Amino acid sequence: MAKERLQKILARAGYGSRRSCEEMIEQKRVSVNGELATLGLKADPDEDEIWVDGSRLRPPEPMVYVMLNKPKGVISDEDVAGEKDAAREMIPLPGHLYPVGRLDVASEGLMLFTNDGDLAHKLTHPRFEHTKTYHVLVEGNPSEKALATWRRGITLDGEKTLPARVEVMRRERDGTWLEIVMREGRKRQIRRVGSALGHPVWAINRVKIGPLELGDLPTGAWRILTEDELKLLKSVLRPKRRPAKKTSKHAAAQRGKSSRSPSGRGRSKSSTSKKRRST
Repeated sequence: MAKERLQKILARAGYGSRRSCEEMIEQKRVSVNGELATLGLKADPDEDEIWVDGSRLRPPEPMVYVMLNKPKGVISDEDVAGEKDAAREMIPLPGHLYPVGRLDVASEGLMLFTNDGDLAHKLTHPRFEHTKTYHVLVEGNPSEKALATWRRGITLDGEKTLPARVEVMRRERDGTWLEIVMREGRKRQIRRVGSALGHPVWAINRVKIGPLELGDLPTGAWRILTEDELKLLKSVLRPKRRPAKKTSKHAAAQRGKSSRSPSGRGRSKSSTSKKRRST
């Protein structure tokens, strides 16, 4: 096998997302052939001895992809204090599965769990700009001006939020259901924006991650992704090829003219006059 970046090898072996594997390397928890690893190091798991936290790199696990409809009151991460139920505990499968993106304890809806570090990285890293869709109940009936402001983005912690698609699903007497499609996910972002615009958020239900839809999966239930869902998910994660810039014939001709300097042509008046004065 050709050498590849160490964090990618660790992620594929089920040690976490690519970013968390980078942190493991930075924390000096990984060694290769007896030497502490550094970021950027490449290795071959078939030829090199890779150790993590004092144990030899375990062989890659079979890739597992699970969707869960997280209920309210359940946390996305492991609860070290043991005071709340954790979403991972609702999936009775062995092995190390970690969440792809998170939902706060008061929110519900679609969560994806996997041991595929590459897929997790591409779905969560901001530069890939994959969308997430939420159905959100806010207090009151937001005006068109407030919705337009939400769509454009507001400043949180000194940085403006990215533009989002915000549409009214239905209005009720005391509140309004909105569909919000976002390309970023700062901590409690939807709740903070709603409060800033005078419409506190009462409920959040995530219904889509990229092309993956929650559908009619009951609250608290989980299932393995289908082959078609996995193919669709991986298809949108492939890097998009940027079209090559086209050069017009006219522009090419102009560049050709400027590069040629036939005798007596293309000289400025100032250079000609200097030559006359010097002679």
